[in-house]
Amino acid sequence: MLKEIHDQPQAVQVCLEHYLPTSYSALHTPYSSSLTAFLCDLNEVHIFACGSSYHAGLIAQYWIEQLAGIPVRIRSGSEFQEAPLPMSANTLMIGITQSGETADTLNAIALDKQRRAAQSPAFQPHLLGITNQPASALSKLVDWTLPTLAGTEIGVAATKTFMNQLIVCFYLALELALVCQAIAHEKIQIHHAELYALPAKIRAVLELEIQIKNIAQEWVNQQHCIVLGRGINRAIALEGALKLKETTYIHAEGYGAGEFMHGPIALLDARIPVIAIAPTDSTHAAMIANLRKVKSHGSPIIGILTEDAAPETISLLDHALILPAIANPLFPILSVIPLQLLAYHIAVQRGLNVDKPRNITKTLSDQ
Repeated sequence: MLKEIHDQPQAVQVCLEHYLPTSYSALHTPYSSSLTAFLCDLNEVHIFACGSSYHAGLIAQYWIEQLAGIPVRIRSGSEFQEAPLPMSANTLMIGITQSGETADTLNAIALDKQRRAAQSPAFQPHLLGITNQPASALSKLVDWTLPTLAGTEIGVAATKTFMNQLIVCFYLALELALVCQAIAHEKIQIHHAELYALPAKIRAVLELEIQIKNIAQEWVNQQHCIVLGRGINRAIALEGALKLKETTYIHAEGYGAGEFMHGPIALLDARIPVIAIAPTDSTHAAMIANLRKVKSHGSPIIGILTEDAAPETISLLDHALILPAIANPLFPILSVIPLQLLAYHIAVQRGLNVDKPRNITKTLSDQ
């Protein structure tokens, strides 16, 4: 797991070089002309996924809606089978699975494909897969596959495969924005530059490992944890909590910070630490107000911040992890890394087999 966490800068670099030109300066069309026709004239996007891939889908939902202006619905593969989404015309259906073999996700896609087959042309299946295994059952089921190119991932807990899912999802959001003419080319240029700066910024976050290892030593005996985020970072709160559950067996829960105030805050006392994802963005003031309430209940707080965080924000925290500045939509790509490292180091200090956690298996195609 630790090796694969540290593989992430290179994995991201490989993915960027596959999907994006090294320079955007003369580009005035969608990145992939062959993909353009497939993405034209969409009214809606539906996403099916499970586990970490579901969290990637939540972030994709935010990016597609905010950049391309296309409504997105997301459903867990297992839940879709019980409550299928209403059929809408001209809908792109996206399956996200690391292995390409996740049964619940495949079943959801197959069900939607089957029920649409007898419909009028506007309702016909329009399927895209995002997977680390392009020669997989998912690729055989869909019309178009976007490989994540993360390389072999042996650890059960998804780290670099999740990271590259995010890169591919952002690429797809940019493609949709260009196809829909929903974004200025100057803005695309800014995002392009930020994407190519990611490997260096990921390396900078990995340099926080000693600080994170020291925090893990303090937290090694914790039994519960809350992870909070707002906006797009709510999905990273869910992913961080999942990493802690999978590897450390700590009872960790991720919440949107605003919703946490409506009931779950009753859980807090000095024995329940809180991790807050709190970049200096449009959600920052509300998050700080939430953290003042958390602090009043005695809970220790780790903050995942950007380097422009105010001193009064840092003073609220027991530990501050300062991440490099980055465009707000891309902050989840950096903020997940401290959570991966924290989960790893707590698990190791507890003497657990971090690569083979109990009760969980990894699909053979990921090996």
